[in-house]
Amino acid sequence: MATIHGELKPSPRILLGPGPSNVNSRVLKAMTTPMLGYLDPEFIKIMDETADMLRAVFCTKNTLTFPVSGTGMSGMEAALCNLIEPGDEIIVCVKGVFGGRMADIVERIGGKLTVVEAEWGKIIPPEKVKEALEKVKAKVVAIVHAETSTGVLQPLDEISEIVHHHGALFLVDCVTSLGGQPVDLDGRGIDIAYSGTQKCLGGPPGLAPISFSQRAMEAIKNRKTKIQSFYFDVNLLERYWSGEQRAYHHTVSMTMVYALREALRIVLEEGLEARYARHQRNADALKAGLTAMGLKLIAQEGYRAPMLTTVAIPDGISDANIRKALISEYGIEIGGGLGDFAGKAWRIGLMGESSTQSNVLLLLSALEKLLSREGYKVESGIGVSAAVRIK
Repeated sequence: MATIHGELKPSPRILLGPGPSNVNSRVLKAMTTPMLGYLDPEFIKIMDETADMLRAVFCTKNTLTFPVSGTGMSGMEAALCNLIEPGDEIIVCVKGVFGGRMADIVERIGGKLTVVEAEWGKIIPPEKVKEALEKVKAKVVAIVHAETSTGVLQPLDEISEIVHHHGALFLVDCVTSLGGQPVDLDGRGIDIAYSGTQKCLGGPPGLAPISFSQRAMEAIKNRKTKIQSFYFDVNLLERYWSGEQRAYHHTVSMTMVYALREALRIVLEEGLEARYARHQRNADALKAGLTAMGLKLIAQEGYRAPMLTTVAIPDGISDANIRKALISEYGIEIGGGLGDFAGKAWRIGLMGESSTQSNVLLLLSALEKLLSREGYKVESGIGVSAAVRIK
């Protein structure tokens, strides 16, 4: 006989890792809204409202702007598989785990991959992209805006100009940055961008907002071969998400669309500029506190992402012990390092609802106590004192 387990009662957590972030109670309430059919006129109106608000957050007029069913990785897959045909020359900028994943997908699709690399924790220099484009007639150049594995915020404007000068399409991973820092698709000439709902947008994981420029859609419609994926084929998805006559493609999660719609309302009520300023202010306070404690910030100075801070684990300090104690004693989750930084860094996220002064001060106070207990010498209250001076 099957075991009937008890009622679901997960412990409360302050989510300060690389995602997900905490979710506003309004978003959770929206998720309890009754189901509608996937072609119900009321649901189509909800879809249109959600897409309209996504355009506002992406800062674009792109008609084809909608949430892909799936996490941020589904956005990556959808962006690349729609654009790339076997044999296409593709340049991918790699400065961390997620640039590496884009490169992997390009090869799986059959694209001819050229990698432009930078040291982990550093930005991709625009001149390296220019050098690659002078050697290869690329169809697409892809780059990560805020690299979640390193905490680097990549400048985009100069690279976008270089890419378009060479006639290529510019694809940007905005999974960690959208809603926390300006993405500005139209202003920066970004042709394809995708994100995730669970970070600075402040929703639960499960959808990947994506947007295609007219240039990108023309490239897709002029393909010589069929798009590899039926599920991510934007020619089919376009008929479901836009136009007068909607055509069934797959059964979307109404609950997730409700959640995203409410999360976007909250973003726009706060205002994009105010939201960006809040993320920056709280990140500055966190970094001031960590530095005052003698901890080393890893990402290149001047290019540190406000929503994701990487800090080196001091010699002799157990990564696992600190993160376990943060959860068990304070209910705080932070992330461990990935790839080259595995076991060497902590990744601290201040995203969406989780980006608050109180969370910064609580984390710094907890780290002071736990690091001291592990034998790291730190003056009591120094991190908190430095943080509160940031206005």
